[in-house]
Amino acid sequence: MQFVKYLIKNKFINTIFLLILLSVVSIAGLLGMTQYKMERLNQLSQDTMIEVERGMSFNRFAYQLSTLGIVKQTLWLKVYGKLNPSFTQIKAGNYLIRNDQRVKDILLMVSQGQEHQFSITFVEGSTLAQWLVQIAKHPNITKTLDYQETTSLYQQVASALTLDTAHPEGLFFPETYAFTHKTKDIDLLKRAYQQMQIHLNNAWQQKQGNLPYADPYEALIMASIIEKESGQYSEHQIIASVFVNRLQTNMRLQTDPTVIYGLADRYKGNITRKHLREKTQYNTYRINGLPPTPIAMPGKSAIVAAMQPAQTDYYYFVSDGNGKHIFSTNLKDHNRAVAKYQLGQ
Repeated sequence: MQFVKYLIKNKFINTIFLLILLSVVSIAGLLGMTQYKMERLNQLSQDTMIEVERGMSFNRFAYQLSTLGIVKQTLWLKVYGKLNPSFTQIKAGNYLIRNDQRVKDILLMVSQGQEHQFSITFVEGSTLAQWLVQIAKHPNITKTLDYQETTSLYQQVASALTLDTAHPEGLFFPETYAFTHKTKDIDLLKRAYQQMQIHLNNAWQQKQGNLPYADPYEALIMASIIEKESGQYSEHQIIASVFVNRLQTNMRLQTDPTVIYGLADRYKGNITRKHLREKTQYNTYRINGLPPTPIAMPGKSAIVAAMQPAQTDYYYFVSDGNGKHIFSTNLKDHNRAVAKYQLGQ
């Protein structure tokens, strides 16, 4: 009798043990399979952009990944989420899912809010009008300005940024800006404006003495002219010296880019004698000193050159036809250079 009880008792213990063992094995298998599934690459054939909406639950996000074909089943995502709660705290935004990305890395990216960064490049020497065309065409920038009202766009920008001028040409630093989906146009311009203030103020603090500028804004006007005159950084300080020498001796700047800017849409690719004789506020053949505003967005090289011009006796320069310039100290030599490089004599 006791032997029977012993057998029964041991059978019960063995059954419990077996059940526990099976449970451990099942859990281990589930964990192992979950880890395996999460370490695998996603099912995409090409990179895909997804949007996580504000307030989206983790389960709904898992369903979205399944619907888009990024994963085949949601089970493993949900199990992994239970085991790693921090991965379920997904952040709203737009994310680029690469086809060589592990499922685990997708969850990490979305839980940390590592949104995809778009970019836009503003070229040195471009104008605000050209910037606004770029912005208007970019599909991932939210438009708050009225781009149909082209005549008031500059005023719209100035008003939105509470600037002291209604003509904010030159006040934005040209470079490549990264941003997330739906960034507002005015927020992008604000960043560019702040960057310009930093570069301009830093250069002003290190400027040479006895320069013909009343304030940093006048130096910015000069920098914009230098930028438009040459794309060669190595020439910027020499060109700056020419214009500084002219201002200091009360000579007119006589620089074509200012004439072109003053003509605006009337400029068709060639400057005529009539254009040079026309007295606009930007025609430096007809006005003394600097024009009233910058004529483009200068880069760092031109800004530094305006503040730290080379020490030369040059008053003239002409293009050599190959992207560089020939500099002269007097009109006679300048005319010879013009005849040689511009007229082919």
